[in-house]
Amino acid sequence: MRRRIISTAPLTAPTSLATYARQAIERAILSGDYLPGERLIEERLCDELGISRPPLREALKELAHTGIVEHVPRKGVRVMSITQHDVFEIATLRRELERMAMQLMLPQLDEARVQRCRDALVAMEAIAENGTEGEMVSAGFEFHFAVVGLAGHTRIESTYRAMAMQLQLCMALNNKARRQVEDLAGNVARHTRMLDVILRGDAEEIEAEFDSHGNLSFLVEVVDQLGGSTAESTHWLEQLRASLPK
Repeated sequence: MRRRIISTAPLTAPTSLATYARQAIERAILSGDYLPGERLIEERLCDELGISRPPLREALKELAHTGIVEHVPRKGVRVMSITQHDVFEIATLRRELERMAMQLMLPQLDEARVQRCRDALVAMEAIAENGTEGEMVSAGFEFHFAVVGLAGHTRIESTYRAMAMQLQLCMALNNKARRQVEDLAGNVARHTRMLDVILRGDAEEIEAEFDSHGNLSFLVEVVDQLGGSTAESTHWLEQLRASLPK
């Protein structure tokens, strides 16, 4: 059976067919329905979306600007490739940025910044009611971005934001691996627990919550499908696997 990229959940009201196509394709990629490096076939997309090639190509061009897809000479368009070494760099940098932000946010939490985290959770709760995995990935990133923002450190935030699409592709892989054990409501509950722990203000407890959050759980099941390993990424992955509960 051929995979469909359009779910039953409604998209944001589009202003054009290109916008409609961009939203649908991005949502499918962030839902984990396409692996990094997988080719996007124009004819199939046109058929599934019910549009012609011009708006589809405009949509793919816009997605290329965001970094979620890439044009490959003589091969067409594919989801942006991520190697095992890329995952190693993205995951380790993300963790260090979060750890630094945590150290700077304590002991005093700014209420306006905390409210930004709460607002992100409200958006996630709404998606859990009638949204999609792709929308949850985007909302989940905004929650983590708000958590990093608790430090009030604009350069940490800008570095974190610069990795937005790469982080979301990793989150999509993670969510795909978690489908059998966690639905959208469970995703929200996991992030709600993280904020509750942060608000208690205990540095050791927060550190433990970050480490047990599950954002690396996809690696055990999915990262071997990615090429481009290095000595550094292999060593890191071995350490990670050894640290996970049996």
